[in-house]
Amino acid sequence: MTNTIQTLNPNIISSIQECIGNTPLFQLNNLFPEKNVNVYAKLEMMNLGGSMKDRPAQFLIKRGMEEGKINSKTHLIESSSGNLGIALALLSKFYNLSFTCVVDPKISKTNLKIIEALGANVSMVDEPDENGGYLKTRIKRVNELLANTPNAYWINQYANENNWKSHYHGAGSEIVKQLDGQPLDILIAPVSTSGSIMGISRRLREAYPKLMVVAVDAVGSIIFNSPSAPRELPGIGSSRVPELLNTDEIDQVIHVNDYDSAIACREILQKEGIFSGGSSGSVVSAIKKLIPTLPVSKETNVVTIFPDRGERYLDLVYDDQWLNKVKGMQ
Repeated sequence: MTNTIQTLNPNIISSIQECIGNTPLFQLNNLFPEKNVNVYAKLEMMNLGGSMKDRPAQFLIKRGMEEGKINSKTHLIESSSGNLGIALALLSKFYNLSFTCVVDPKISKTNLKIIEALGANVSMVDEPDENGGYLKTRIKRVNELLANTPNAYWINQYANENNWKSHYHGAGSEIVKQLDGQPLDILIAPVSTSGSIMGISRRLREAYPKLMVVAVDAVGSIIFNSPSAPRELPGIGSSRVPELLNTDEIDQVIHVNDYDSAIACREILQKEGIFSGGSSGSVVSAIKKLIPTLPVSKETNVVTIFPDRGERYLDLVYDDQWLNKVKGMQ
């Protein structure tokens, strides 16, 4: 699949890799009409695979090949709640690589079908760990697959330095270029592996040394040493602290529950016409909590990330039965 037809027309592309990156920076005027605040969302959902995870999937495979860790016989292994699994399945098809994605019962039905449709192998765990989540049991399954699969290579998004570097060179550099010298005061972004917030903030701080970095975590996630509790929304939060995270680079943490995230997703769709995924709702809910703390005497510019598309959450945040279920859990 890597063999592509070359074209002499610069307006025509011949590789799916060229469809990753250069996503728009969108001003959320209707959601945040306050005169003292400008909020801009990086629409990472517009990557080819539908999420920001396209960037690390592409970067990790290319760097792995350059470093001699990945070749034509490599069988990629990764644990994913959905988006990275889709991105790796897509890029594995492009590079003619085998890929097994380790998932758990909380993955959305849509994401699971997409991963399977892209030709990846799926390994489902069904035993929760001591925190009530599945991440630790997914990692255990990954290690079992590594021991029993010839030429296996674990992407390891929680500890692979190329994860954050993909966002540093990708979305982070793009935001600096798109702002084109305009002031920036705050980056507010969701956390899971922490690769995106680490990479984007490191690049932005080179251009904006006084930047305030706000992490948005899920209620029930233990990333920032909060008590563990049941969580239903995939893609944000974690039941373990990622190796990539440096808490010294985070200025503030805002926790958002599943219900508030889902309500905010619906508000994004109603007011901005953007059909976004669960973590987009989380950051919008967090921004609503943050704005009352900002000075009214000066203009504040805020950048956030909309990580993925809404259709992957039709059976979750856009389903009334699921919404009522998580409302009762709060």
